[in-house]
Amino acid sequence: MNFDFGDVLGRAWQIIWKHKVLWIFGILAGCSRGSSGFRGSSGGGGGGNGGTGQLPPEVMRILQIIQQNLVIFIIVGCIVVLLIWAITIFLGTIGRIGLIRGTFQAEGGAERLIFGELFSEGMPYFWRMFGLTLIVAIPVLIALAALIAALAAFAISASHGNDSARIGLFGIVPLFIGCICLLIPVLFVVGMVIRQAENAIVLEDLRVLPAISRGWEVFRANLGPIILMAILLAVIGIIAGLIIAIPVLAIVIPAAITFALGRAQDWTPMIFAGICLCLYIPVVWLLNGILTAYIESVWTLTYMRLTAKPQDNAPVVVEANA
Repeated sequence: MNFDFGDVLGRAWQIIWKHKVLWIFGILAGCSRGSSGFRGSSGGGGGGNGGTGQLPPEVMRILQIIQQNLVIFIIVGCIVVLLIWAITIFLGTIGRIGLIRGTFQAEGGAERLIFGELFSEGMPYFWRMFGLTLIVAIPVLIALAALIAALAAFAISASHGNDSARIGLFGIVPLFIGCICLLIPVLFVVGMVIRQAENAIVLEDLRVLPAISRGWEVFRANLGPIILMAILLAVIGIIAGLIIAIPVLAIVIPAAITFALGRAQDWTPMIFAGICLCLYIPVVWLLNGILTAYIESVWTLTYMRLTAKPQDNAPVVVEANA
């Protein structure tokens, strides 16, 4: 198949630049794909209080309160984590749906995209997209959990002097690494099929299982274009990620060096770096949102091009009335 990669990549950029509302959906979609945010380094704790190793009384009181109410803190923590997880899944799913529909409408000639309309129009697809995510995520998580649990069990037994466990540990580590290496191409194929299935749900209004079947059909029939597009987008993502990370490195590295040269006595460089990072976080969200919007738009256009019928691209002939 003669697939024009340049046309798709260029058209995707035209769409997200003209319809900047898609940036918002890109930010939302980044919630579930983990493409936004970074971990700020707080520097190795010095503990330069003369080596006493004693915590301040205020910290000791807080730790004592936590210890006395440990069960309550665990329950509250679990609830908070579940709420954050549910919110991120909801926003991320709606973001992906909005990007697919927005790209489709823009490619169809829409002059203006409205956030509220895309949001409300995407709700009917939410549970199907969520179900698609669960069908893929649950088996992968179970497999990884089983491997990690087996590795942890052997490691704990070996740490207690069990010779057979040590032998088993030496045997399971290569097996664990081999399984991870095997999972990489499997997850790549699954990810490509799921991308096509997501587009099938939104653009063709399919249910979950028919969408997976459709995704596999599109992937199998267009291995070359899809794999090459995935490589191109991976390179674009890596380059964009490095560019986004440059200001972070420019903030953190000088602050860490200054902090180390001062022998951890002056926290001013680290505090200044922390403030700068907090100010940069919204910029990171925006840039990641633009990047996510672009990548999702490219995949939607790729799906539309690969599944288009010949008559869809044929010129329209208008006959004049006699």
